[in-house]
Amino acid sequence: MKITRIINNNVICAVNVRRQELILLGSGIGFQKKKGDEVDEEKIEKEFFLKSKNVTGKLYALLAQIPIEYMRVSDSIIGYAKETLGKELNENIYITLTDHINFAVARYLNGLIFKNALLWEIKKFYAPEFSIALKGVDIINKEFNVELTEDEAGSIALHIVNAELGSEMEETMKITQLIQKVLNLVRYQYKINFNENSLNYMRFVTHLKFFAYRLFSNNTIESNDEEFQDIIKAKYKNEYQCSLKIRELIKQDYQKELTEEELVYLTVHIKRVIME
Repeated sequence: MKITRIINNNVICAVNVRRQELILLGSGIGFQKKKGDEVDEEKIEKEFFLKSKNVTGKLYALLAQIPIEYMRVSDSIIGYAKETLGKELNENIYITLTDHINFAVARYLNGLIFKNALLWEIKKFYAPEFSIALKGVDIINKEFNVELTEDEAGSIALHIVNAELGSEMEETMKITQLIQKVLNLVRYQYKINFNENSLNYMRFVTHLKFFAYRLFSNNTIESNDEEFQDIIKAKYKNEYQCSLKIRELIKQDYQKELTEEELVYLTVHIKRVIME
């Protein structure tokens, strides 16, 4: 492999025999090297091949500014998340999570205490991601000799959710808040407490997660199956009225309109969850 760019003593870019550009990490791998030199492959600790040129460029810039240890820890957490969730994550997480870890450790060392206002919601709505994030906090604490708390795990969980959905942090926070608003509306409408361990509740929360993502991405479901819609509205009149209240909430708080198809799917999920 040939070196194409020196980022610092511990990070370089190189091209392999398939003409793919890689980011290579390793202690001293770039020391006294220059563009065009052969890579000392014995010093390679980790290699990254990212499909997006935009992400690759941003990662170059980030790695030039922070110690290699932050990238190592971030990659460890991302790898654990992929394995646990059984899915690929948006490549942008290599930038956002690495930068976040660097910032979180610096904030702790400066004595700044972080409280996550959405911690309760994150625990409830993103339990798998939060569990992964708790493991991530353990890794960070051991590596950097700090004592980050579960508030920080909440933020890491949101980075993982972002990477699953392909969304930005601000959008994911809006999604989380909207889920809470809808659940509260349904809870008060029917004067019930949800069985949060039930399959129907988990299905409802999952539906709301992707429903909210579609809403904020302006990609709501539309269908011409009017017969199916009419059947649901006639069969579940009370639940459909609840869906209409959700539509009004969304129109008032977010200035967005729901399609009839979205209302129908909300109706079906509301019917299931209130039957617990």
